[in-house]
Amino acid sequence: MRIVLPGGSGQVGTILAREFHRNGHDVVVLSRSPVRAPWRVAEWDARSAGEWDAELDGSDVVVNLAGRTVNCRYTAENRKAIMDSRVESTRAVGAAIAKAVRPPRLWLQMSTATIYSHRFDAPNDDISGVIGGEESGAPSAWQFSIEVARAWEKAATDVELPGTRLVLLRSAMVMSPDRGGIFDTLLTLVRLGLGGPVAGGTQYVSWIHEADFVRAVNFLVSREDLSGAVNISSPNPLPYAQFMSAVRAAWGMPIGLPATRWMLEIGTWAMRSESELVLKSRRVVPRRLLDAGFEFQYEKWDAAARELCARRKRGGGVQLQA
Repeated sequence: MRIVLPGGSGQVGTILAREFHRNGHDVVVLSRSPVRAPWRVAEWDARSAGEWDAELDGSDVVVNLAGRTVNCRYTAENRKAIMDSRVESTRAVGAAIAKAVRPPRLWLQMSTATIYSHRFDAPNDDISGVIGGEESGAPSAWQFSIEVARAWEKAATDVELPGTRLVLLRSAMVMSPDRGGIFDTLLTLVRLGLGGPVAGGTQYVSWIHEADFVRAVNFLVSREDLSGAVNISSPNPLPYAQFMSAVRAAWGMPIGLPATRWMLEIGTWAMRSESELVLKSRRVVPRRLLDAGFEFQYEKWDAAARELCARRKRGGGVQLQA
């Protein structure tokens, strides 16, 4: 297959590109800052039409991953960049697909499990899950993430695509041992003895092992009956305290100092990040994948954490492009 990955130079894109390339597919990554890679990398501005449009014409699958990182302070400037980078790139991809003479049969559009409500009582699935924004107990500042997720998805669903199936990937955090990824950040905290519960540690963490993320994408490519929003996450989210305890056990770190909410606020401010990334309870389950017969290789976090830590200790993982 010919697979095009707009915005595919980050963590998730690198995971997909190297797996598709390993399996013999023709892989093209669209990047604003092209670098040498085992696959072909073409330049685009992630905003407007250009020569890159031709890469999508005649392709089989497009996986749009473009979007500025949310691991930053939500200043007015950063908020605009986060929103615009997602909406503008998605509109550009949609426009390129719509005008293609031979449009791809499948458009996988990255989204986020953060679109769901902050809750502890029950998980959010992709059929009856509650979209966030109106739940009690959530700071008003968290509304921005919901607005971004809604606008991101709307930019894709607004495009008329009679010949292309659209799937919205409402993904949880993708865990890999690559340096610069989310697991690398969590492991750094553990190695410093700071991987204890935060603000009580009862908030849920939704996650997916990189192997299952790739397998889920391949599953969606093969299942022409699946379209619309699909949760890409392990079926077993767990509270933050248990989540970090499993990472400590897998790494062999007996100490994990706890942190209060105000300590987290100071820490994330110093790291130029947002406390929402830790405090929001993301309890998400992949009902549509499970109903369709998808089988996870890593259902439980303790086994996933052991595999990731073992691979990291063996020197696994690569330095990701910023």
